[in-house]
This record gives sequence, C-alpha cells and structure tokens, in this order.
Amino acid sequence: MGKKTTHKFKAEVSQLLDILVHSLYTNKEIFLRELISNASDALEKARFKSQAEGAEDELAPEIRITCDADAKTLTVTDTGIGMTRDELMSNIGTIAHSGTAELAKLAEEGKESLDSLIGRFGVGFYSVYMVSDKVEVTTRSMAEGAKALTWTSDGRTDYKLQELDEDRPHGTEIKVHLKDDEASQFTNTAHIKQVVKKHSNFINFPIFVGDERVNTIQALWREPKFQIKPEQYAEFYKFLTFDPDDPFETLHTSVDAPVQFNALMFIPKRGDDPFGLGRENRGLDLYVRRVLIEKQNKDLLPEYLGFIKGVVDTEDLPLNISRETLQDNLLMRKISSTLVKQVLDHLAKMTKDDADRYAEFWRAHGELFKAGYMDFLNKDKFAGLVRFNSSALDDDTGLTSLADYISRAKEDQKEIYYAYGPSRQALGLSPHLEVFRRKHLEVLYLFEPIDEFVMDALREYEGYALVSAEHADMDKLDKFEDVEKAERPEALSDEQKTELDHLLKRIKDVLGDAVTEVKASTRLSESPVCLANPDGNVTSSMDKIMRVMSKDTSIPKKVLEINPDHPLIRNMLTILEKDENDPFIEQAARQLYESALLLEGYLTDPHALVGRVQDLLTKSSGWYVAAEK
Repeated sequence: MGKKTTHKFKAEVSQLLDILVHSLYTNKEIFLRELISNASDALEKARFKSQAEGAEDELAPEIRITCDADAKTLTVTDTGIGMTRDELMSNIGTIAHSGTAELAKLAEEGKESLDSLIGRFGVGFYSVYMVSDKVEVTTRSMAEGAKALTWTSDGRTDYKLQELDEDRPHGTEIKVHLKDDEASQFTNTAHIKQVVKKHSNFINFPIFVGDERVNTIQALWREPKFQIKPEQYAEFYKFLTFDPDDPFETLHTSVDAPVQFNALMFIPKRGDDPFGLGRENRGLDLYVRRVLIEKQNKDLLPEYLGFIKGVVDTEDLPLNISRETLQDNLLMRKISSTLVKQVLDHLAKMTKDDADRYAEFWRAHGELFKAGYMDFLNKDKFAGLVRFNSSALDDDTGLTSLADYISRAKEDQKEIYYAYGPSRQALGLSPHLEVFRRKHLEVLYLFEPIDEFVMDALREYEGYALVSAEHADMDKLDKFEDVEKAERPEALSDEQKTELDHLLKRIKDVLGDAVTEVKASTRLSESPVCLANPDGNVTSSMDKIMRVMSKDTSIPKKVLEINPDHPLIRNMLTILEKDENDPFIEQAARQLYESALLLEGYLTDPHALVGRVQDLLTKSSGWYVAAEK
C-alpha cells in the first residue's frame, strides 16, 4: 500500500457539502443519475482514447451497480478512462464553477430543488452525500504506468488519498456507505432498477444492476432512420406510453441548425380527453446526451399539439439545467419552434397524400388541435389543417377544409360562410340559413364552442373573408340566383305595405323593451320570424359563450325580423285591418318571439309559451271541427 495523505476541501466545497447534508430535499435518488452520467462520460472518453490510439480496449464498456444490504453499501463501477492523482484532486477536490454562496442563498430560500442546482454549479458528484456519510472512490487511469488510487471522505472537511499497489483494470469504482435511514431504499435492487430506468435508461453503455442489464431499450432517436423497422418504433412507443396499440404516425428527425437535437415523436391512434386528466398527461421527455432532464416537458410543444408523445435529446443544453432556466432558454425556444414546424408540415403532407387518413387523425385529435387558433406565428399552416362539417356534405361525420370550400364556391363569391349550432339537424332548420339553402350557398357547420374562436381568430383564408351566416351582407347574397324557388304569395299592395308598418309597430308595442327593433326581413323564406343581434358583429353563439363566461343569465335584447311573405304574417295583417286591438295579434306576437328565443336557446321559462300553444290548439281544433262539418 502506498502512503495515505489527507487534504482539506476548499472552503466552497465544505460550504456546499454542509448545504447538501443539512438541507431537506425529496428527490435524493438523483445522486445515482449523477454517478451513472459520470460513468458514461468516462466510458466515452475511454472509447475515444482507444480509437485515437488505434488500440482495442480489452475491457467491455459497462456500468455495474451492486448493493450490500448488510454492509449498507451501494457500489457503481465503470470500465472507463479512470483518473490520475491530479485528475482525482481536480475533479473531486474542487468545484468546477464558482457560485456556492449563491447556491447556499437559493437553497435557504427554497426556490429551487437540488437536482436543478447540481448541474448549474458542476457539483453532481457531491449529491452522493445526501444519502451517504462516507464515500470511497477507487480508480485507475488508462494513462500508461498509472497507479490505482483510493479517495475517501465523510463529506465534512477533508478527504484522504492513497496509492494502491494492486493491479486493477482501468476504470472507477464508487462505494457509497449509506446513511441508516437511506440504506433500505438504496440497497433494494428493485428500487435501484426503477431509478435507473427512470433517469438513465438510454445511456449508451450497458448498465447492470447485479447481473441483470436494466437499459435494454435502445435510444432509437439516435439511430439512422433507414435502419429502424416499424416494429422497433412500435416497441419503443409502447415502452414510452404504455399504449397497447401501435402509433398512428411516427416522426423521427435529426436537426443540426439552428440548434442540434434529435427527436422521436408519435401520434397515438386515440386522443386523451382534452378537458380531463389528459390535459396534464402531455409533453415530450427532454434528454441531454441520453440523460433524462425532465419528464413530459410542457414547453417543447404548445398545448394544442399535446397529443404528440415522444422524446427530444440535445447536446447543446447543459446537463441538469434548472426548470426555471429551461423556460427562458433561447435554445429551448428554437427547438420548440422547429418541432412545431415539423409536426405541422407532417400533417400538411398527410392531407395531400391521404385525405382519409388525415380525417382519421382529425376525429381522434381535432378537438384539441383546434386550440391552435392562438398560435398566431403558425396561423396560415393551422388554417390549412383545420376541418369542419358542412352543408355540402351528406352527414355529420364528413369533414371539409377551407380550401375545399373555396374550390366549391360560386363565381364572384369571396366569403366563406359559417354557422354554429348544436347539431346538423338544428342547423338544417335554422332560419338564418334559409337564404343559403335557397341559393345553394355552402355553409360550414360549427358544432363546438371553440369553433367560434377559431373563426374569430382566422378572419380570412386565401383572400376569402370568414363570415357568420347570420351577419351575411344581403346585397352580396342577392347577386346569386335562387336555385330552390319557394312559392311566394302576391307582392304586398301599397295599402298592405302601410298595414305591415302598422303591424311591425304593434308587435314592438306588445314586446316593448324585450326587443330593440321589429323589422321586415329579406333573408327568411320558410320561417315567420328570426332574431338577429343588433350590433351585427357578435354572433348569437359567441354572445351565448360570453354570457356563460360572465355568468350573465339575462335574455339579450335583439332585433326581431318578420317574414312578410309567411302565411301567418299575412293572416295577422288581415286581422289587423279588421281590428288592430284583436287579442290574437298580441298572443301571436308573444308566441313568435318566444318561439324564436327557444330556437336560439335563450328561453329559460317555457310555461307561458306552452300555455299559449295549448290555448291556440284548443281554438284551432274547434275551428277545424266546425269547418269539417
């Protein structure tokens, strides 16, 4: 045995060790991640040295972890490059970067977790003292003539160095003497395997816990795409997500600029519930040189692409970068913008190559994807990918793009019309769409509240304005001929026109402040009345959404539009001519208004309406019986 010498830690090391030992941190398992990362670096250096010298290393590159419950020890051994005496003192006797005073301040304030601090200050090895009261490091360098050395310390004020006479293979062995309260946890091989799989599963060298290799799934994202078979992608996807199905789509990419990274992303066949637990179960796993930095990072992809599962691995980020720094990191933003572009381009290619397949994607993930209306940087790409049902389709499962709508638009039509409703059937009966049905003008059907926000954000597409059907400019619609000719009564005489003005005023008097105005409509052909927003900007459906958000339960005041050609309105005109105070006028006015409210979804108390219907049915049945005699 060589002479044993004692060396004091530098002042900042002692201060750091005191912080580690006396602070309470929950994620103590990261010490093992740090030791494995150091071992992996040593193995990479050994491989590089062997290749540079043209000599083949006799030792197989590997990392071994063994536990001894009786001795309360955990040992991590690698066959890497090892350390000389000077390297040992330099690497473990001092801290690579200054800043321990700042570290002490942050730790006391509790602003950051230890696992994020460690990487920032280059002190990964020292994390072992969270679980240990003594550490022995035995190492022999690959350098010619290097002697084996042992470094020993209790992590307080000093460390001991001793040169060994024994002939050892090159590499490093770190024996951790565990504290009593940590021994049971970190001598449990099942727990050790779990920690290795969580943090270090894709390290490039075999990791053995006992005699069992733990990291059996290779880091596919690092492999050339042309060498990987679909079943390998499927195996990796299932390992990552626990989804029993194969992935719907796979995106494997390697980027060199503006930042270097590899990514392997998957689109699942089914979507998570975007308004349930699935919203939190999103994000890509972020690795730095195969070491997991953050599980399900929420910043790499925006929420509307949250259905994407996968991993991103970069060389350019510092290992163990803190979460706070991650969020503000310029490289992260560059990676994010590149990933978003790649996903959107992949989806755009799918729309061109296989529309049916894209429709399958949309039905699984479209509801979440529509939240992309807030991504203004990618507004045009988003607009090309969004899908809706339409009056031009045969059922409520059909989908059309804005581009498809334009391809079917009439000559001189420069608007894309849309309407919101609870179902295709409801929209098929909407009074606001009668003019569109009459002229065979296509209307996009919106079934979800978010669709309104999508349209409001997009505003236009390829030079076509997105216009709500209820706000359509009738002058623009008039230039298109009626395809379906409705049977219309004779035009109103001048006397009847005067009487119509009288009727509109009478209905306004009956309804009072419940409506802002009563006027003749040019859009209606089948219904007697409809309600329209007075400002002409906010749609009825958007108004409803805003009222729900502000918890406003009042009934909005709208314009009541009357169809002068409807038989009921013509009958009311006849009745008014005979007796303007006939109670039927008031009864019909209230009934028409409340029926319109009911169609719009605003009628909260239907009792008056039901009573009126029953009274009218009773009277009309009596007239019907008398007429049949």
